[in-house]
Amino acid sequence: MRPDQPSAHHPVQEVDVAVIGCGPVGALTANLLGARGVTTLVVERSAAPHGQPRAFSCDDEALRIYQQADLLDEVRGETIAPPLVEYVNRAGRVFARMALSETDFGYGHAPLRFFDQPRLERTLRSGLDRFPHVQLSLGTELVGLTQDEHGVTVLLSDVVTGQRRAVRARYVLGCDGARSATRSAVRIPLGGASYAEPWLAVSGDVPPDAVRVRDTRFVCDWQRPAFVSPGAAGSYRLEFMLRPGETEAEMRHPEMIAALVSPYVDPDRFDVTRAVVYSFHHLIAERWREGRVFLLGDAAHQMPPFLGQGLCSGLRDAANLSWKLALVLSRAADAAVLDTYETERRPHTLEMARTSVRLGRVFLARNRSAAWVRDTVLRAVQTIPRVRRFVERFEFKPVPAYRRGLMSGGRRDGVVGTMFPQPRILIPGSSGARLLDEALGDGFTVLGLATAGSSPGPQWRGLPVRFVAVHPSGTPVAGLPDLSGDDQPDRVDVVDVDGVLGSWLRHRSADLVVLRPDRFVFALSAAAGIGQVGRDLSAALGVPSDRPGQSVRPVGGAAS
Repeated sequence: MRPDQPSAHHPVQEVDVAVIGCGPVGALTANLLGARGVTTLVVERSAAPHGQPRAFSCDDEALRIYQQADLLDEVRGETIAPPLVEYVNRAGRVFARMALSETDFGYGHAPLRFFDQPRLERTLRSGLDRFPHVQLSLGTELVGLTQDEHGVTVLLSDVVTGQRRAVRARYVLGCDGARSATRSAVRIPLGGASYAEPWLAVSGDVPPDAVRVRDTRFVCDWQRPAFVSPGAAGSYRLEFMLRPGETEAEMRHPEMIAALVSPYVDPDRFDVTRAVVYSFHHLIAERWREGRVFLLGDAAHQMPPFLGQGLCSGLRDAANLSWKLALVLSRAADAAVLDTYETERRPHTLEMARTSVRLGRVFLARNRSAAWVRDTVLRAVQTIPRVRRFVERFEFKPVPAYRRGLMSGGRRDGVVGTMFPQPRILIPGSSGARLLDEALGDGFTVLGLATAGSSPGPQWRGLPVRFVAVHPSGTPVAGLPDLSGDDQPDRVDVVDVDGVLGSWLRHRSADLVVLRPDRFVFALSAAAGIGQVGRDLSAALGVPSDRPGQSVRPVGGAAS
């Protein structure tokens, strides 16, 4: 990452992408673009790192996205996975629980992890140092932009000196939060609702022996709903709804905070690092794109916090758009591919927000009678095993799937359009079991049974694709071709450690599956249909299906 070096006279800097905002979504977006070789400028108004622990949770899909940015170990190492989430009534009696330690959606990671946002942002920003073609400009704000059919000219200002400079970018990504200057600059309105009830959010550090409630809890007290949970790195997060007539000043008073946190931590040993009053929103931008300017994260959508999916949704935006931009910028795909960003992401985000609202209604029963009905009904229905599993295994969370977009046929059909699982594999040249994504690279993947012997044919030449041949569990990995010294092999052989991949394909009567760079299923096929799938992918990317390019080896054939 090149540091920004202001001078008296700035020529117009040219980049592929300008990312406005370097919170978690902007920093992650820049890492994903940097990993794909995209020349990127990241603009952040704050001169110093954000020091406030605001966002708190991420899920297995988010961790898989960090994994794509090759930052999984760094991010995961500073998180904790809560084993249990409880919903308790005012008396502390449990009426519902989610057994997270027993829940596995198959994507390779725990379904929920808690993190410390300042640490996360440091990790993501440090990741940018890997890329000489990515520049971070701190203390710089967007003050204007104009665009034409070839690119966007952004006007930037130093927040201290007021000195201005122009940057020319082929695309601009607004990752600058709820009060997005990017969204304002392109005059995209927000629609939705804001909730009148303010909340006090308290974060702090506490030694383990001063913690009184060790599990994550939604305290469904009809007089004062609350959320409490241990966090990463010895932290603790608590949120309390304000009652009518209570003011921000009195809620932030140390004596009030001590009284509120006392049932959950020892207030005398709880070091408060943040105490703010906020209101949450259910808002979405009217559109997420204006020409060559795109909105991501809170700039595009804001949702209630009850499902913990606000930041996760922004990370999904980054994972969806970054690879499409990289393909378009490298002329491996037509610019029309970028239209699928909002087509895919908007419905899923709306569904996640609606689920969060529904969960909030359970949490926020505001009178004694409604709370009694809720507790009684939920305890009763959970005597039904299938209902209990639906709650305990977090099955009410919307699955990662797209209704329409960049997939064979253009719309979801069975598993086409859904996220592919990530089981354990063995890779020649690597020690021990690995997660599948480590073998997939950053382009498309044709993953097929090695026994199928499918030959890719000329339809695949020039496409950004890697072929992965899956060998059954028990296959000696030493007998497979070792391509670990090749940075970008066009074929990789793997062993299906637990039989998940073979079972997944056989259950769907398929020999192979085509995965997008973000690990969503593009197509399923028998071995004989591999040529047609190649033509379908070429058509979806808007490129000729027979253009010259590097040849590829058969999925089931021997590597040469």
